[in-house]
Amino acid sequence: MKQENLFGSESEINDSGPVECLGMAFESDEARRTHFTDLLRVKLKDPEFRAIEGFPVGTDEAILELSDPPYYTACPNPWLNDFVEFWTSQKESSGESYHREPFAADVSEGKNEPIYVAHSYHTKVPYKAIMRYILHYTEPGDIVLDGFCGTGMTGVAAQMCSKREVIESLGYKVLDNGDILELKSDGEWCKFSKIGARRAVLNDLSPAASLIASNYNKPIDAEKFLAEAFAIANRVTEKYGWLYEVSTEGSVNGVMNYTVYSDVKSCSECNEEFVFWDVAYDKMENKIRDVFSCRKCNATLNKKNAPGVYESYIDHASNEIKKRQKKVPVLVNYKVGKKIFQRDITEEDIKKIDEINNLVPDYWYPSNRMMDGKESRRNDDVGLTHVNDYYTNRNLIILSCLYKYCKGPHKLLFQSIVATLCSKLVRYNLGKRGNGPLSGTLYVSSLNAESNVINAFLGKAKDFVKAFLLNNNNIVQAQSFTGTKVKSNSLDYIFIDPPFGANLNYSELNFIWESWLKVTTNVVPEAIQNPTQNKGLLEYKSLMYRCFKEAYRVLKPGRWMTVEFSNTKASVWNSIQTSLLESGFMIANVSTLDKKQGTFKAVNTATAVKQDLVISAYKPEFDIDTSSSKIVEQSDLWKLVELHLSNLNVVKYSGGELSVVLEREPRIIYDRVLSNLIRNSILIPMSSSEFQRELAERYSERDGMIFLSNQVYEYDKARANSVRVQQLNIFVEDEASAIDWLRTELKSKPRTYAELHPIFLKEMNSWKKNELYLELQVILEQNFLKFDGEGEVPAQIHSYLSSNFKDMRGLEKDDELLVGKAINRWYVPDASKLNDLEKIRAKSLIKEFNSYLNVKGKIKQPRSEALRAGFKYCWEKSDIDTIITMAGKIPISVIEEDELLLMFYDNALTISSPGDEW
Repeated sequence: MKQENLFGSESEINDSGPVECLGMAFESDEARRTHFTDLLRVKLKDPEFRAIEGFPVGTDEAILELSDPPYYTACPNPWLNDFVEFWTSQKESSGESYHREPFAADVSEGKNEPIYVAHSYHTKVPYKAIMRYILHYTEPGDIVLDGFCGTGMTGVAAQMCSKREVIESLGYKVLDNGDILELKSDGEWCKFSKIGARRAVLNDLSPAASLIASNYNKPIDAEKFLAEAFAIANRVTEKYGWLYEVSTEGSVNGVMNYTVYSDVKSCSECNEEFVFWDVAYDKMENKIRDVFSCRKCNATLNKKNAPGVYESYIDHASNEIKKRQKKVPVLVNYKVGKKIFQRDITEEDIKKIDEINNLVPDYWYPSNRMMDGKESRRNDDVGLTHVNDYYTNRNLIILSCLYKYCKGPHKLLFQSIVATLCSKLVRYNLGKRGNGPLSGTLYVSSLNAESNVINAFLGKAKDFVKAFLLNNNNIVQAQSFTGTKVKSNSLDYIFIDPPFGANLNYSELNFIWESWLKVTTNVVPEAIQNPTQNKGLLEYKSLMYRCFKEAYRVLKPGRWMTVEFSNTKASVWNSIQTSLLESGFMIANVSTLDKKQGTFKAVNTATAVKQDLVISAYKPEFDIDTSSSKIVEQSDLWKLVELHLSNLNVVKYSGGELSVVLEREPRIIYDRVLSNLIRNSILIPMSSSEFQRELAERYSERDGMIFLSNQVYEYDKARANSVRVQQLNIFVEDEASAIDWLRTELKSKPRTYAELHPIFLKEMNSWKKNELYLELQVILEQNFLKFDGEGEVPAQIHSYLSSNFKDMRGLEKDDELLVGKAINRWYVPDASKLNDLEKIRAKSLIKEFNSYLNVKGKIKQPRSEALRAGFKYCWEKSDIDTIITMAGKIPISVIEEDELLLMFYDNALTISSPGDEW
C-alpha cells in the first residue's frame, strides 16, 4: 500500500469497480460521488434550497467536504424522493392487508454492542431495541423514517432485520422460509414478521449527528479503513511523536498515555496559593477529599470556598493576551514497551511542556467563540471562551495535523475523539475505569487528563472496525424535521427519539464537534426549551407539533409511529401527547424502554428518569369530514371508535400476568375520540356518561374494558388461563387521578368512608401544588353512590359481599343481614345512574368555573375539573374568548400539565388568530 494514495491521490485501493446508484451506472464509487457532488454544488447556489428550514450554517465547500451524495448530504438531501420512489418500485408485495396492534411489550437492551461503543453521543437507543419495533410494524423492503436520527441507530436496526443471528439474539426464531416467530404467553411460537432488510430515511438537525449516522449507515471496508487509520497515525507520529515522549531512568524514552493537570487554588483565609492535587489527594485511600486544609494557615477548605487562581497567556489564534484558570501538570502515565508506569511530574517534564506551549500549530484548527447558551458558555468564567481553549497546546497541534489528513469515514473517526477523549473535558478518574468526560454536559473538572491523541485515534479505529455492519446505504440528511420534503403518504413506519424539553441542549453540546467540521447547527427550528434561544414550553410544543404534523403527512394511513419519551415533567409529557393528538395521530399504547445506562443528568438529577416511555401512535385510515357540519355524524363517530378499538391491544401482559389495557377503558376511549374531534373543530353530541352507556350497548365489556365482537374470544381465552388481571397502579396527584384511584378501589371492594379515608390519605402525598385540594367526602358525593339502606342492595355490593363473606352467600338482595353489611358502602354507579350523577356534577362544576370569571387577579389554586368542564362548555358554545381569558387567570402550569385543558387552549388560540375561521 502506497502511503501517498491515502491522502487525496488516486489509487487502486479506492477503485471500487462499477457501481449503480438510483438506476444509474458508474465506473467506480468515486465517479458516483463526483457526479452527485457536482450536482449538489449547483444546488447549493439556489437561494430557495438554502432557505429550507434548518439548513445548516456553513459554506458550500464545507458542506460538500462532509457530504457523500446522494446517500448523505450535510444539508437537505435533494434525492430523497428519488430514493423513496426507487425503493418502493423494488419492494415485493406480500399480498396481505396491513394490520398491527401496538407493540406493547416492555423492552430492555444493553449498550455493550461495538456500534454503541465506537462513537459516544448524548442519547442513543440501542439498535437491537429499535429492531423489535421495526420487525413488529414492517415488512422487508418497507421504508422507515427517523426524523431525529442522532447517530442513526434506526437505520442500522432497519438493515439488521436481514441478519438471522441478530434476530435470534433477540429471543425470536427464524424459519428457513424467512418467517420470524415470537413466543407467546401461552407457550406457542407464532409468526409476527419476516426476515429481510428495511430501508431508512434518516434526518437530524445537527451536522455532527448526521455525519455519525451517515458512516454507520453505509458499507465501509473495515480492513481498508483500519489500514488507512494506521497510515494516518504513522504520518502524524513521524512529525509530532516527540511531543509525547517521556523521559525515564533508562536509556529508552517512554510514550505518554496521559498527563494529569490540577487546578491551582488559593486559601480563602490567607490567600496562599496551592495545587489542588497536593492538598486534596489522599494517597492512602486513593481518592479526593471533600474537605482539606491549607498548609499555611490550616484553614478548613473545600472546592467551593477555595477560589481559583488565574494566569495570563498569549493565545496563538488571536495573538492576544487572555486569562484562564491556572492548571499545572502533576502526574504522568506512560508506556515503555508493553509496561505501563506512572510518576509525579518532574522539572524536566515541566520544561518540555513550557516549550511545547510556545509552539504554534502548523495547520488549521477552530478558534471561534463558543455559541451563546447556558451549557456552551458555562466555562467562560475559567477562561474557556473559544473552541481552541478546550485543548492543551500539545493536543491542539496534533489534532490540527490529524484533521488535515482525515477524509471520508476517517473524519468521523477524528470527530469521535476530538471532544470526548482529547479535550479538557476529560476528567482524571482515580478508579479502575478510564478517563473520560461527563455525558450531557461540558463540565470541566478540577483534575483533567490530557490524552495521547494518537493512541486515542488508533484505539477508536479498532472500535469502529467492529461497528461497521451494513451492506447497503441508507439515506441521511441534515435539516429540520419540520419540513423533510418527503412525498405525502409514502413511508411505512416512523421511529423517533426527539429532544424532550430542556433535558439536553444538543446544539450547544455539539458545538465543539461541529466547529471542527466547519458546519454548525441552525438553532432556529431546534425543538428545545432554552432561555438563550427564547424558547419556553410553548415554543417547544409548537415546534414538536410541527414535527409531528410532518410525520403525519409523510406516513401512510393506517401505519404506525413510535415515539420514545424521556422526561418526567408532566408539562413536557402533556406537550408531547397533545402535539401528537393535535397533529392527527391516535395514541394506542405507552410502554417502557430500559436503555440500561444513564447520562450524567439521568443519574444525578432527582427528577430524571431511568426508564424511557415509548408511545405507540397510528395515523387513522380516514379523517372526519368537517365541511358540512360542526357536529360529528353518528356514523362517523362510531366508525372512528371501531377503528380505534381495532388498533388497540386485545391482550397485554406485564411481568407475565394479564394486564389491563388502559386505552380500552371507556373514559380513555372518550378522551381519545374527543381529542380527535377537537382537532377538527367538531363537537361530540353526547356527554361522557352517554358515550360510555352507548359503548356498553354497542360493544362487549370485559374487566372494565371495551372490545369489538371479533376481539372478545381472544381476550376470553387469555382470561381463562389467567388467575387474575393485573390492575394499574394509579398515581394520585389531582382530582381526576383521585377519581380514577377511587373507581379502581371501589370496583373491587365497595367500602365505607371510614375504611376509605386512611388509605386515601396515604395516596395524597403527590398532590400538585397548584391543584385545589378536595376532601374525600366531596369527591365521593360528586362521583360515586352510597347505599343508604333503602331498597335492595346494589348488584356491585351484593357481588362483593357474597363472594368474600361466607355468611352472605345465597342471601336475597333485600335480606336484613345483607343490608346491614352493605349500608354506607360507596360503590361505582352503573351507566344508567352515571348519567344523572354526571349532569349534577357538571352543573356544579360549571357554576364553580363561572365564579372564577368574577375573580379579580390571578387564581392560584383552581379546581382542574371545574376548568375542564368550563373549557368544554365554552368550546361547545363557540365561546373561544372565555377560554383564553380564563387561561390568563390561572397558573400556566395548570394548563401545561393537563392534556385536555392544553388541547382546548391550543385550539382556541389557533381559532382566535387572524385569518382562522371557526
